[in-house]
Amino acid sequence: MLVNLAVAGETNKQKVINVLKTIIADADANFRGLIKQLLAGEPDIEVIGEATNGREAVSKTKTLKPDLVLMDVRMPVMNGLEATRQLKAEMPETKVIILTMFDLLGYREAAMASGAKGHVTKKHIIGTLVPSIREVFKETTPIIAGELNGANDLFGRGICRPAGPAEDSGSGETVMSETGR
Repeated sequence: MLVNLAVAGETNKQKVINVLKTIIADADANFRGLIKQLLAGEPDIEVIGEATNGREAVSKTKTLKPDLVLMDVRMPVMNGLEATRQLKAEMPETKVIILTMFDLLGYREAAMASGAKGHVTKKHIIGTLVPSIREVFKETTPIIAGELNGANDLFGRGICRPAGPAEDSGSGETVMSETGR
């Protein structure tokens, strides 16, 4: 895609940039609209489709072949984790970032286990979505954007790593052992 970019002191400079074709999958139309607004000012990110449930996200991804799917974890018909597993099995080149209201370690682990390349908490989406997208496309380390016990982004950046297998806390939540570097 050819995009006009303003360069200080120069006018009419043109530069070819790769545009990341993106699908937004979330049951909430207002939230999809917010994401579209956040991405509208990014010349290298284009929203090419929307889905309201996991099954629709899988179908549209197969048809539209995006580079990225922004996938809510909790959707009707098929949840975002199952949709991500299906997408990664059939279209491994498509990257997925999981979106969630809940900043729980269990969700982060499930997102990564499903094949997602990143996890963004919805309450932090305004400041973290675009940087997370850029990181996913330049790094191989999974990206985690949110807060978990005050440790913002530590899991995704390799600062905190699980020391051993996950432990069951007895409350139905998966808990990781304390770790060091």
